[in-house]
Amino acid sequence: MSTPRTPEGPDAPRPTGRQRLAAGLWPPRVTRAQLTVAVLLFVLGLGLAVQVRSHSDNSALRGARQEDLVRILDELDNRTQRLEDEKQDLVDQRTGLESSSDRAEEARKQTREKEQQLGILAGTAGAQGPGITLTVSDPHHAVGADMLLDAVEELRAAGAEAIEVNGVRVVADTDFTGTGGSIQVDGKAVSSPYRFTAIGRPQDLKPALGIPGGVVQTLEKEQATATVTGSDKVVVDALRPAKQPDYARSSSR
Repeated sequence: MSTPRTPEGPDAPRPTGRQRLAAGLWPPRVTRAQLTVAVLLFVLGLGLAVQVRSHSDNSALRGARQEDLVRILDELDNRTQRLEDEKQDLVDQRTGLESSSDRAEEARKQTREKEQQLGILAGTAGAQGPGITLTVSDPHHAVGADMLLDAVEELRAAGAEAIEVNGVRVVADTDFTGTGGSIQVDGKAVSSPYRFTAIGRPQDLKPALGIPGGVVQTLEKEQATATVTGSDKVVVDALRPAKQPDYARSSSR
């Protein structure tokens, strides 16, 4: 459809005001700056609309009644309290387990230490520590079993905690039998030189053997030689088998 042309020339009628307004508005003349501003305004309006809608969704509680808000707060407080109670219960359980574990471990530790101590005294466990070595040479076979037993008793009286003689562990019921040159310790034959290894304070054990009229002088009277050597570490590793008593039983219940 074509637009009617306005006659031109001196006799042409003058356009009316409405015609001039229509001619100024159509066709629209849009500049690049106007187009850019229009796009920015559209994007801004879209963003504001999305933000308002999101804010309205997150603010659903704004329209709630006061009674509903109070109930919700009470529920949150109760839930928080329950969580705190559960946390405290777990902390108490952990503390109890740690304390129980510590007590159990301490009991096991004491049991092991007691077992080691009893094993040393009973001769069923090896031992090491400071002590002395007594070596008795008897070339004339004049040293009897009673003299060796006297040496053991003297060492015990001076504080010896573990003793062995020529590879035989000496305990409470150890017996020395025989005569010079034919001596037995707990039924095992031993011969010169007799070597005593004892664990204890060397400052106590060594003088106890050398007192006037003591073990060393008695052996020397029999033309035997006795040499005592102190050391910061001696080893008593001869063991006796554990023996079950025939009649004695523990009195602990």
